[in-house]
Amino acid sequence: MTSGAPSLLRRTPLFENHVRAGAKLVDFAGWEMPVQYEGVRQEHLAVRRSSGIFDVSHMGEIETAGPDALALLQRLLSNDVSKLAIGGAQYSVLCREDGGVIDDLFTYRLEDERYLTVTNASNHTGDLAWFRANAEGMDVEVLDQIDDWAMLAVQGPLAREVAQAVSDSPLPARMRAERRRMAGSDVLVCGTGYTGEEGVEVLCSPAVAPALWDEIVRRGATPAGLGARDTLRLEVCFHLYGNDLSLERGPIEAGLGWCCREDTDFIGSGAVRAVRERGPAEKLVAFEIQGPGIARQGNEIAGGGIVTSGTLSPSLEVGIGMAYVPAERAATGTHLEIDVRGKMRPAVVKDKPLYRKAN
Repeated sequence: MTSGAPSLLRRTPLFENHVRAGAKLVDFAGWEMPVQYEGVRQEHLAVRRSSGIFDVSHMGEIETAGPDALALLQRLLSNDVSKLAIGGAQYSVLCREDGGVIDDLFTYRLEDERYLTVTNASNHTGDLAWFRANAEGMDVEVLDQIDDWAMLAVQGPLAREVAQAVSDSPLPARMRAERRRMAGSDVLVCGTGYTGEEGVEVLCSPAVAPALWDEIVRRGATPAGLGARDTLRLEVCFHLYGNDLSLERGPIEAGLGWCCREDTDFIGSGAVRAVRERGPAEKLVAFEIQGPGIARQGNEIAGGGIVTSGTLSPSLEVGIGMAYVPAERAATGTHLEIDVRGKMRPAVVKDKPLYRKAN
């Protein structure tokens, strides 16, 4: 595919970089994104063993600012936003009144009354509308900043070393977000990521993103696409919205009760509390296929349950995945039978995460 080809899909500021690198480009949530360069396995293992760089500029950003910014976010987000210090980062879910998950989000507190929330690409428009609808009558600005930021994720055991080489000062710690200059440009560096490895996510002006990408690659980071991003997150059992999270289920079923603080009275807190107290009817579990076969989203499980995510693990070299199963079948060691294209494949429920770094 060439950069001159007409496209109805949105493109990130790094599109030309991907074309030059020979990326295979696909439609992802309306964006023309690299699914792989040299290959998913090679890119996955580069992140596990050294460092990789991902273009995640398709993610959305919502800025919430003003005297009522905290009150609004406390109402919207499942976590206790009042505990978020300036320069801090916090994971949460956005729920409907019935507890169904609208999205999962990271929020960074930039200043006393100013926050930046990163949304999933496919949910950004809906999230923004939800924020604005609930902000009516409050002294707060809700700004759509999806076009104001590009976002690069540098991940892997050597990722911080690579990123530090282009930074003017020490990188922020994990779950911190601080301003830095990288390769001569002002950026926001966040100690977060989606791979289970060390690293940072860098938010920058779209204008400087291509040069910053090239400099980080020059320093040794391997370009990695959405394919490796998916296999990496699944090995450590991080959720993917639309697969493992949806409006049909709540955070307790998904194993995300740890980021829910019902006492803050967030939207949906009553429903979440009720499920927590009575216990969920089903739970999201991790599994490993015993023998050949790769389960995929939508595969049914004998006796009840459905696969939400599945792949061949490049690190473990076995079929892995996550699935919702009846709560009584969610214990580690439980044996499952998964219908993979008409053939029953044996699997076993495993502890999360499926992949653990060697000590």
